[in-house]
This record gives sequence, structure tokens and C-alpha cells, in this order.
Amino acid sequence: MADDKDVLRDVWFGRIPTCFTLYQDEITEREAEPFYLLLPRVSYLTLVTDKVKKHFLKVMKAEDVEEMWFDFEGTPLKWHYPIGLLFDLHASNTALPWSITVHFKNFPERDLLHCPSNSVIEAHFMSSIKEADALKHKSQVINDMQKKDHKQLWMGLQNDKFDQFWAMNRKLMEYPTEEGGFRYIPFRIYLVNELMGIPRIHDSDEIPSKR
Repeated sequence: MADDKDVLRDVWFGRIPTCFTLYQDEITEREAEPFYLLLPRVSYLTLVTDKVKKHFLKVMKAEDVEEMWFDFEGTPLKWHYPIGLLFDLHASNTALPWSITVHFKNFPERDLLHCPSNSVIEAHFMSSIKEADALKHKSQVINDMQKKDHKQLWMGLQNDKFDQFWAMNRKLMEYPTEEGGFRYIPFRIYLVNELMGIPRIHDSDEIPSKR
């Protein structure tokens, strides 16, 4: 992994320039100015938008504010998808900055999961890590890590700290050559309107050529 550190840094520090605007039907005391932010591709919307929320709450009354959610061109954005994935699925062909609409009313129950706190994001993130390690290492690595190691991994992501995150994540990415490599290589295939399961590919499997 050391040889790939520059690549890992480039991926980690990938940013998407974004313009947040308040939905036109939201009730405000005065005009709400747009808010601009560089979003990290590897994080989650609800984890990095506290500044967005504070910005728009300045022009709103408390009684008019419910759970914040986002949409792009009418499509609700799933907070449990990484930001880079959301952009690639919905907006990769649009001009920058990415234009996201902010809502505080009429939460789309059928389209989005509720996210009342960062602990919900943490639980989702750690669940994904555990699923992947079950396929790669039979859960041995994640189970051998202490609770403080799990917390360091999460805090590295939450606080956008590359070194803090990778000090723990490199353990999950180690290639056990003495055991013939990873048992399986976990990955997800995302489509615009649906999510396929987690396929399993053994790293020694041959990929058939196209005919």
C-alpha cells in the first residue's frame, strides 16, 4: 500500500465544487443566498453539510424547520451513498458547480432513510466495512481491531483526516499472500434507481473475455 500512497491521497482529497440553494417553497424571513462548498467525494452528504444547515437556518424560523434533505433536479439524494457516487450517478454530465437543492419540509419517506444524527452514519459506515472484511478476511481483521481502532477509522472519515483514517484502514487492505490473497474481492454495483447486491469475486478467478 505504501507505493500507492500518492494515488490514495489523490482519491481522498478529490473534491466537487457545489452550490446549495434553498427550495423555493421553503418559508424564510428574508432571501436565502446560495452556499458554496467543496464536497469530499469519499464522505457523506449529511456528514459534511453542517455549515449548509447553519447558513439557511439564519433566514428561517425554528417552527418551519424539519429534517434537512437534498435533491438534484428533483431526485432525492441518498445520504448513505458516498458523495462521489451520488455525483457520478446523477450529475457527471452537468456543468460545475454541482447544484443541489436544500429542503427542510416534506421529507420523502419512500425515497430516503432518516438520518437524525452522525451516529446513524457511523453505524452504516461500519456495517459496510464489516461486510467487506467478511468477504476478504472472514472478518478476522475487523474482529481483531479494538473498539478504539474502529473509532479512529470513523473519526478519520468524519474529520477528513487522511493519515488518521489510513493508519487503520491499511489493516483492512493488507493482502495476505501466505493465504493466497483475499478470499473474495467485495464490490457493489450501483444503478441510478436501484442497488444490486454485493457480488463476490475470488481474486484468482479468471474474467472471461468478451466474444
